[in-house]
Amino acid sequence: MVTAIPATPGLPAESRHETAMTVGEALPSLLEAHGIDTVFGIPGVHTVELYRGMANTSLRHVTPRHEQGAGFMADGYARASGRPAACFIISGPGMTNIATAMGQAYADSIPMLVISSVLNRNELGRGEGRLHELKNQSALVSGVSAFSHTVMSAEDLPAIIDRAAAVFNSARPRPVHIELPLDVIVEPAGRIALDRPQQISVPAPDAVAVARAAEWLGSARRPLVILGGGAVAAGDSARQMVEALGAPTLLTINAKGLLVPGHPLLVGSLLPQSPMLDELRDADVVLAVGTELGETDTLLFGARPRIDGRLIRVDIEAEQIMRNAQPALGIVADSRSFCPALIAALGDTPAPQTDRTAALRAKSLATVTPVYHTHGRILDLIASAYPDAIFAGDSTQPVYGGNLTYDAQRPRSWFNSSTGFGTLGYGLPAAMGAKLACPERPVIGLIGDGGLQFTVAEIASAVELGLSLPVIVWNNRGYGEIKTYMRDRGIPEIGVDILTPDFQMIARGFGAKATRVETPSALLEALAAAFSENGPTIIEIEDHVAQSWYQTA
Repeated sequence: MVTAIPATPGLPAESRHETAMTVGEALPSLLEAHGIDTVFGIPGVHTVELYRGMANTSLRHVTPRHEQGAGFMADGYARASGRPAACFIISGPGMTNIATAMGQAYADSIPMLVISSVLNRNELGRGEGRLHELKNQSALVSGVSAFSHTVMSAEDLPAIIDRAAAVFNSARPRPVHIELPLDVIVEPAGRIALDRPQQISVPAPDAVAVARAAEWLGSARRPLVILGGGAVAAGDSARQMVEALGAPTLLTINAKGLLVPGHPLLVGSLLPQSPMLDELRDADVVLAVGTELGETDTLLFGARPRIDGRLIRVDIEAEQIMRNAQPALGIVADSRSFCPALIAALGDTPAPQTDRTAALRAKSLATVTPVYHTHGRILDLIASAYPDAIFAGDSTQPVYGGNLTYDAQRPRSWFNSSTGFGTLGYGLPAAMGAKLACPERPVIGLIGDGGLQFTVAEIASAVELGLSLPVIVWNNRGYGEIKTYMRDRGIPEIGVDILTPDFQMIARGFGAKATRVETPSALLEALAAAFSENGPTIIEIEDHVAQSWYQTA
């Protein structure tokens, strides 16, 4: 966990260090003291001074081929590990490039520390045509960050890093942007604190509210639990809470793995299916922990969940409790503190409603399209061979199928860009970030041919890093899902039949391995070979070939 150190003014004199270093030199040591171990960035003339002190630390630097790739790598790193990484980004185009990745992380509450340069203090906002000049760079990215701050003096930097750590540790985790004017970067660091990191507590629930929640849930006849991505931090205590309640439990896409496949109280991630919506409406008490109950949590695009019974919402952010579905009881708390508190407040454990859970799961799965079931079976096949695998996905058909039908073996093992912001090009660099964070685990990228073209250059970064990373490319030669959407609505299919390059040749040109597979068994063989390589492997599946899988898988 990243921890914060007290702001410099509050430290005793003996805890401060007189240093001849510049702010840029001191910054890597300050990040290291806060638990940051990886920096993604492309050095530029406006950021090179941030690298001067990096050799004196244990920080690992990773060079992507585009700043968007840097952001997606940091996103995948944090999702897989629970730890934020840093990005060093040049002013102007570097920040506009990473803004999309920050938007994806912001939408899914993923921590990321973005540190950029900006013009000299006396040049800000003057519009004089300086290199990389933006009208207001901080304002541009403030909408995709928890906060954006311009450091105006050396002594301000530690307190701003502390503030970022506070967001990551005890608030809704989201990207933080800190920009350093060029003249501040080379300013003497002076007496700044580089040590004494301290733990930050998480928000604890109100005891009276917990007691009321326990009373309502304890007397419920048809309770239902929804766990979102915000419950992942609770870990095993979330499972223990579900078992103490004995209630059927839905997991949002970002909460997959909190209950293992086959758990008798696991309904799955099937909230948009009609039997599940009926149950949600008819439940007398619904407990929702760490979920927005928004479109990408519920997959109810254009609609909101209807809950006629008592809704208990638990969230670390007070405002979020009042969005999308109005609660009968709102509790502002971190899931790490709420789940144990509720367990302690509950009385006798009721008989688990396993029959109700099984019936609800079966009815809901029966309404899922057969194509998505096929994708789920293929993912289950892969997971049976690699039970510890992490899947990092893009917006592509196998991911859409897996969102509904695949149950992850453990938390932080299934994430993709079809949630939250919904960007393309995420799958490859996010998988790279996950592999860097968890090198001991098998990581698999899932991406479509259209999405891969957004960030295909990151294959070079994966080769450079020697990552044993299979990337499954679902190739339907264009924007297949959008084409189907247009066709179903009688819209002319314009702009979706794009040129599809030869990914086999491109991959080999970057120094990666590449292959095509035509059967599920061949896919498993290709994955085994890919995991033995000292570099990435592009595994291409042609959509027309995969049509036969729908009958055989």
